[in-house]
Amino acid sequence: MKRLLMFLPVVLVVVLGVILFAGIGKDPNRLDSALIGKPVPQFSLADLRAADQQLGPELFQGQVSLLNVWGTWCPACRDEHDDLLWLANEKDVRIVGLNYKDDREGALKWLSDLGDPYAVNIYDPRGSLGFDLGVYGAPETYFIDAEGIVRLRHVGVVNEKVWNEKFQPLMEEYGESRS
Repeated sequence: MKRLLMFLPVVLVVVLGVILFAGIGKDPNRLDSALIGKPVPQFSLADLRAADQQLGPELFQGQVSLLNVWGTWCPACRDEHDDLLWLANEKDVRIVGLNYKDDREGALKWLSDLGDPYAVNIYDPRGSLGFDLGVYGAPETYFIDAEGIVRLRHVGVVNEKVWNEKFQPLMEEYGESRS
């Protein structure tokens, strides 16, 4: 029994080494989504600006969209905000906001102060749609095709590099190239 216990540290080191080696080269910002290739989940949530207007997945029918999960509590969301304005204004990208677990008045003030890149903004104060999407936090951005199918999930800030490497090729593939 003593001899067996002597080899336990060696076994543990080998197992840990295999686990660490398996993670080398993987993108830590890549979180696969079970929704890839599937429609946006069913939802009925209020518009951020018009609390009496209910929005649902039909919002994504007929136009390619980026669904950007954001909150005023999120420092990285502030970092990406100018890039989202650039995409909306210069690249004519349709961006749908998902204001996630936030305060309506604070979110409206944020957009008034910093500018509003969103074609429409879904207000999700309890995080119900975020939960259905598998949101870990913010920012996260989903590429949704004109049929309402989720094609890509990006975790982290969207900037020009991310646009050029991830989203622009999808825009071209799905027929909405806007360079």
